[in-house]
Amino acid sequence: MKLARWAASGRILEGRYESGRLIATDGRHYLPENVEFLPPSEPSKVIGIALNFRDHAAELKLAEPELPAIFLKPQSSLLGHRGTVLVPPWARFLHYEVELVAIIGRRCRNVRAADALDVVAGYTIGNDVTIRDYVGNYFRPPLIGKGWDTFGPCGPWMITADEAFDPSQAELRAYVNGELRQQGNTRDLIHPLAGMIEYCSMMMTLEAGDQIWTGTPKGISHVYIGDTMRLEIKGIGALENPVAQGPETTYPLPNPS
Repeated sequence: MKLARWAASGRILEGRYESGRLIATDGRHYLPENVEFLPPSEPSKVIGIALNFRDHAAELKLAEPELPAIFLKPQSSLLGHRGTVLVPPWARFLHYEVELVAIIGRRCRNVRAADALDVVAGYTIGNDVTIRDYVGNYFRPPLIGKGWDTFGPCGPWMITADEAFDPSQAELRAYVNGELRQQGNTRDLIHPLAGMIEYCSMMMTLEAGDQIWTGTPKGISHVYIGDTMRLEIKGIGALENPVAQGPETTYPLPNPS
């Protein structure tokens, strides 16, 4: 089943996507083109896994981390399908990162890897939008590179865990203006999802709706104002977001090196 959240007629609605329509829990039908898609869950935490593909680490000329390199994206960065990514005007190198996202289904702590997929409610697509200008060695990855409002598009819906979908064999693709820019498969993850759930739940309680973003393969490239990013995961669907210039920033930042 494909479960979605959306806004229409001044209301926030939840329901399922079926046969080309969104069907709310009250039985009303909506055409997808007439609604504003929202992120498919409302997490207390958005956990990212950096450098979790060997080819991506090699692409950036970085050593593979011995332990999972986890970080938190702000909930305020989340954005729904078709929402506009707003980029600071000083950003010189902006890129997409297509990722499989696992959505936790129930409160849990100290979950064993062997049981980890039992706590997953479902899966969606995430775009870990990044300004590479300030991703340096002080802290990786720095919040200034990944934490801006609108820098966490996800959706368009969550496929429930009872679907015939294997998170260890998910095929990832990213397109910019229709051109294939990135491709990979979660079978090449350094730290697979089950281990990530075990690792994260060792140090923090995972709540229903929390999201774990599993990492991106090689293939990052510049995107510019006016471009459209389209991310696909076979078995889930496609997440599409345009890019536009955001407002000027007030805090003085040094020129990126």
